Amino acid sequence: MSTPANPATSPAASTGVAPADAKLTDVATLRANARRNIEDGAVTGTYLADKQVVIKLLNDALATEYVCVLRYYRHYFMASGMLADSVKAEFLEHAQQEQAHAHQLAERIVQLGGEPDLNPDTLTKRSHAEYKEGRDLRDMVKEDLIAERIAIDSYREMINYIGDRDTTTKRILESILAQEEEHADEFADLLDGWIGE
Repeated sequence: MSTPANPATSPAASTGVAPADAKLTDVATLRANARRNIEDGAVTGTYLADKQVVIKLLNDALATEYVCVLRYYRHYFMASGMLADSVKAEFLEHAQQEQAHAHQLAERIVQLGGEPDLNPDTLTKRSHAEYKEGRDLRDMVKEDLIAERIAIDSYREMINYIGDRDTTTKRILESILAQEEEHADEFADLLDGWIGE
């Protein structure tokens, strides 16, 4: 029976590549470990992050996503003016994508043994982004760009905090971050168009 390498201290933890002499846990030990604490579901003894901290981070991100969904839908319904039709399509698409992010986050919270906090009384208090209505179409785009920039920084900080201690959560957050960067880029382009007129 081989002894498993400590993932926190192994060179693979920093490089992502297992060294040639890395030892894997034998099948009998894997099976025995899987039978222990089965009530923990997907969270096994090799989970290295502080589960409660990760759940809190994910719930705060979940609140942020729902505030963004609501802001985007408001902007979608309230958009008016000469450029409204094309911008409305962006607002609607982004609202739907933010809703998909919220679903991913809520599912991960449950996998970690937590409960998604969807209490409407506290959403805006826990959200990183603000709920800003915007006075006109240009102001709506500006507020959405600001919210996306906040989301980019907060997701990047969460990713750096979690590191390789929870690779599943990290991958989810990286995927969301990539889409938030796309949103910010699209809104920055829209604002550049307005400034150039």
